[in-house]
Amino acid sequence: MPYDVIVVGAGVSGLAAAGALRAAGLDAVCLEARDRIGGRLLSTPDHALDLGATWFWDGEERVRAVVERGGVEVFGQHLAGDTLLQEASGVRRLSGNLVDVPSYRFAAGARAVADVLAAGVDVRLGTPVSAVLPGGGGGLLVRTPAGELRAGHVVLAVPPAPAVERIDFGGVLPAGLVRLARATPVWMGGVAKVVVRYPAAFWRAEGLAGAAVSRTGPLQEVHDMSGPGGSPAALFGFAHARAVRPGFVESVTAQLVRLFGREAARPDAVHVQDWSAERWTSPPGVHGLCDYSLFGDPLYRQPALDGRLHWASTETAADHAGHIEGALSAGERAARAILSVVSGIAR
Repeated sequence: MPYDVIVVGAGVSGLAAAGALRAAGLDAVCLEARDRIGGRLLSTPDHALDLGATWFWDGEERVRAVVERGGVEVFGQHLAGDTLLQEASGVRRLSGNLVDVPSYRFAAGARAVADVLAAGVDVRLGTPVSAVLPGGGGGLLVRTPAGELRAGHVVLAVPPAPAVERIDFGGVLPAGLVRLARATPVWMGGVAKVVVRYPAAFWRAEGLAGAAVSRTGPLQEVHDMSGPGGSPAALFGFAHARAVRPGFVESVTAQLVRLFGREAARPDAVHVQDWSAERWTSPPGVHGLCDYSLFGDPLYRQPALDGRLHWASTETAADHAGHIEGALSAGERAARAILSVVSGIAR
């Protein structure tokens, strides 16, 4: 029996879309290639530290609503202290935190947001989609390793570039849409996020915010990622994914020692998440996708394949693209578009 809707991807946008559709009474299933939900919401095994999305900000009311619905504990990003600037000539201390702005984090890691969104959603893990094709009778055929499924509508809740790289659309997508999808950057796609955990947030005792900017690398910027009250204690930074090679962890540790002193030489753990190496997030050549003006392009708000194929990922959002808020917005938009057709009610 065909589904009303098949959602491809169980990240934020996919879970939001599937949840809204099921709440409206539609038979929707969410197919996820990975063995976990959350997409680019990824926390360390103890769920304390985030390897993907980290923050949300005032005014992002969709995130706030999910947090309140699920009783997710949040806390403010640590801001107090001075900034460090690393240049070829050495390290300078600058007064005040010149890097971070007021924002919020999730006490149990951003994965908690995905858990709230997944409640009541039919998610099938380990189910990559290899083809979405016109299926005859006005529906769409979705091909997976476990077999073929049919649906009236399909939501692509994955970044556009890997979608057109890894899914066969039978050559029927408009050429302009395919060119757009191939050129659209993947949020975090060319980035390695490095989280370094310590026994204590020693930098705070020195009047430092844990914030740094580097012109020499490998980390280009650094932030305090400690939990509420400074526990667990951690710093994190972003590096270009191309910098991840043998000896990378040692280079990061040496950089943190130059910035924060000898105590930085003894981390409890170092986590490196290279998002460019995630095949279900980034396509080959992701480093060359740099035109962020393509985020939220109007073409992504126009369903394809006779109005049955809908785009939903943070890259396609008309507002807050690249944020968790944008992913929620895109998922809600896709669900509304389907509901306006299926039920004749715009929601």
